[in-house]
Amino acid sequence: MRRTVVLVSLLVAACGGSAPQQASSGATPGPAAAPAPASGPRLFVSDETGGAVVVADPAARSVVQRIAVGKRPRGIRLSPDGKLLYVALSGSPIGGPGVDESKLPPGDRTADGIGVVDVATGSLVRKYQSGQDPEAFAVSDDGKMLYVSNEETSEMTALDLNSGTITGHVKVGDEPEGVTIRPDGKFVYVACEGSNAVVVIDREKLTEVARIETTARPRAIAFTPDGNAGFISTENGGAVVAFDPATSKPSTTIKFQKDPANPIPPRPMGLAVTPDGANVFVSLGRFKAIAEVSVAGKSITRTIADVGGRPWGIAITPDGKTLYSANGPSGDVSIVDVSSGTVSGKIATGGSPWGVVIRNQ
Repeated sequence: MRRTVVLVSLLVAACGGSAPQQASSGATPGPAAAPAPASGPRLFVSDETGGAVVVADPAARSVVQRIAVGKRPRGIRLSPDGKLLYVALSGSPIGGPGVDESKLPPGDRTADGIGVVDVATGSLVRKYQSGQDPEAFAVSDDGKMLYVSNEETSEMTALDLNSGTITGHVKVGDEPEGVTIRPDGKFVYVACEGSNAVVVIDREKLTEVARIETTARPRAIAFTPDGNAGFISTENGGAVVAFDPATSKPSTTIKFQKDPANPIPPRPMGLAVTPDGANVFVSLGRFKAIAEVSVAGKSITRTIADVGGRPWGIAITPDGKTLYSANGPSGDVSIVDVSSGTVSGKIATGGSPWGVVIRNQ
């Protein structure tokens, strides 16, 4: 979606054996900063309007580095070993509600691609071609393939990370955004905002095998670690759709109720499943809250209010104790204590945080 806002997914990625290449010249300069220390937990936050990845120390609650990467960084993922960071870059102008897109300037297609950041050096080392206007992506557990949503061309692009070549395109629905691989690695799921559906793609054949109908504007897809349950957030539907991964059939639509004191209804955006697979946390956008959904009960168990300006991208620590949300309008990342359900602090990042991932080592 072409907005100055935030989103996420939690899949990890790995780069293959290709040697790093010189980064493209499309990166937007940022302020000089000392390299981020190699050890200790770190947050990596994509700043859509600032053209950078912000590196933050969650313990110190401070920014330690800004890495210039290029235009409109949005989707962001780490490799399994935490040594590389991938970020989707786009040369398409920012649109969104109330914007007459016919009056926007033409897109800069040279800026499109997937940037690769060396975490140890804090530098952009490569940019892969990955189709027009990449927004979000998922990477296979073996680190060999990357699957990208191309919003403007209504397709998913498969990218071989070893060779750096595109191996195929799959036409999906209108305005594809969230991309997730099922835990068994066999299928890729692409949320298509404009078609109110999630398209299921066979990874080996690169063909559509199923289509899951949803309420309006599906955003993200998440699975429990065992792959037995799947969930889809739908922004305009004000719901999370639970589905059976074995049959690709919706089972329950979990509706979020509007708060009479809040003129903005809940807008389900990002999803984060707890490590034990018992619950799913859902960022609610301009509703400024995060909800907790029980996997077994398929019901909302609590709502954490006053999280941030527009929580969208969301991530949870491996121990399940802390949530982080990227809040675009307020230019910060919220730190949420899961046990108490309270915001324990915020990290001022500036710009427009879109996605957030955690490196725990």
